[in-house]
Amino acid sequence: MRYFCTYFDHRFVPRALALIESLRRWCPEFRLWALCMDDAALDTMRRLRLPEVELISLVELEQGDPDLLTAKGSRSRLEYFFTCTPSLPLYVLQQCPEIELLTYLDADLFFFADPEPLFDQLGDGSVGIIPHHFSRRVADRAQFGIYNVGWISFRRDAEGLACLQWWREQCLAWCYTRVERDRYADQKYLDQWPDRFRNVRVLEHKGANLGPWNLASYRVTEREGRVWVDDEPLLFFHFSSFLRVAPWLYNTNLSSWHVRPYTTVRRRVVGPYIATLERLRIPATSTPPSERGPAESLLARLHRKLRAVGRIVSGLAAQDHLVVVRGRVL
Repeated sequence: MRYFCTYFDHRFVPRALALIESLRRWCPEFRLWALCMDDAALDTMRRLRLPEVELISLVELEQGDPDLLTAKGSRSRLEYFFTCTPSLPLYVLQQCPEIELLTYLDADLFFFADPEPLFDQLGDGSVGIIPHHFSRRVADRAQFGIYNVGWISFRRDAEGLACLQWWREQCLAWCYTRVERDRYADQKYLDQWPDRFRNVRVLEHKGANLGPWNLASYRVTEREGRVWVDDEPLLFFHFSSFLRVAPWLYNTNLSSWHVRPYTTVRRRVVGPYIATLERLRIPATSTPPSERGPAESLLARLHRKLRAVGRIVSGLAAQDHLVVVRGRVL
């Protein structure tokens, strides 16, 4: 049995459902603790009643944690999400003493194979982290962190818990979406872990956490019915900045990372993800009143729509946008 946790708000529910479906296919024995960051996400997940998923409301996480609530007052919505990242696995480990190894996953991951090779690499390690492996043209992005938060494993031992608690303390003290010395959001703190804590394992598998930032470094091919990253199978892809901009149109945002989604990537990586999102599409959840902006004037609405059209045209020119017709990616 493998144990995972993740979090998302109502906007990310479709991504979380795609993640769960991919885990079902490739990791048949798992439990996932899902922190729902707003009531709309919680209501939707409760209606679905997924047997492998344990739901946590944001109120549950915040109860009895005055430090987290204090930090909430000084963070933007996104910054508060990042602040909660280390608090979630710590909460799950505290609530579930039977868990010896817990892995945090970003909700926009999608699995293409069994992740067991990563657990094999981790071995008896206390903490497992994965480098970004930025491609040459975006090497300057290392200022945001050498390692990616998308997959982090923590073992219930002295070093694993010490690392997790230290990370939580740092995020409570400072977690903002700007680079400041050796800090950026919840991510750049990971740079210190290999030196600060014993038994931290850096997981080196080309097919693990493939994403926009390193796709240009590898050749993605298909053979024997599988997707390969150079000479290793694709385990999971990180669909960071991936957007559905219209019912029939998806934006990969790969051009911002100087990547062109060639045929294999479009058909064998992005295509299955879109097909899953289309199949799992759920009725739209109304936007909570607290998130609705003031009424827009007709001119403002027209300006917003024109900007959206401009982004779509620009994206099509950059081959960022993929059109879906009857479930097929064109």
